[in-house]
Amino acid sequence: MAQTIAIEAAVERSALFEFLLGMGDNTLVLGHRLSEWCGHSPALEEDIALANTALDLIGQTQLWLGLAGEVEGKGRNADDLAFLRDVREFRNLLLAERPNGDYGRTLMRQFLFDAWHYLALKGLRASSDPRIAAIAEKTSKEVAYHLERSRDLVIRLGDGTAESHARMKKALDELWSYTGEMFVNEAHDAALAAAGLAPEPESLEAEWNTLVAETLCAATLGKPQGGYMHRGGKRGLHTEHLGYVLAEMQFLQRAYPGASW
Repeated sequence: MAQTIAIEAAVERSALFEFLLGMGDNTLVLGHRLSEWCGHSPALEEDIALANTALDLIGQTQLWLGLAGEVEGKGRNADDLAFLRDVREFRNLLLAERPNGDYGRTLMRQFLFDAWHYLALKGLRASSDPRIAAIAEKTSKEVAYHLERSRDLVIRLGDGTAESHARMKKALDELWSYTGEMFVNEAHDAALAAAGLAPEPESLEAEWNTLVAETLCAATLGKPQGGYMHRGGKRGLHTEHLGYVLAEMQFLQRAYPGASW
């Protein structure tokens, strides 16, 4: 306990809270997106696999947002943070809220996110905060599998039929401009890195680029070069798509405050 108090004192508590919200919001929003495929996937095996990935991400959300509530110290738990915040209070990457589209676009979005997620957790396993390190240690095992699966499917579809190749190329071109936000340093990131709490986002970019380039090469998909990159999700500036996600996800708790199973 003394160690965690000392760590929180080393940085502004609000900075640590914002970081934890970002981690939890990413998994919450993407987990909800994947759950939209339940009963609609192109094959039973894929339906089960995506549902399991969604459950993994929602389980991770419970850990990140639970810790965020603890750090905030205002009595809010993971459910409060998930269901009782408005759009501008969410800190997820814009990539996570992008619509599913066809199955190829869902898989491409998943791969691009998984590659970042895996590397982020790899760095967080060495966090100076034992609570963050423990969550990263636990969840990195799940995310390693997510990455293995999404990478394999991107390669198989990219290097598959002319139709599957064209769809994966279109998905890559549509989603690429949402990847740069992963590596943008926000105001609090330098302080978190200096305290050993989390790696700076920009430090993950080189390894992510290498992993993604190798995968896209194997998939016979050319890696897009440069171009405009969307940003703002980590500061609460979202696309209209997140509003629709929250309207569905938060409806029950908003309509019946305090409802429980």
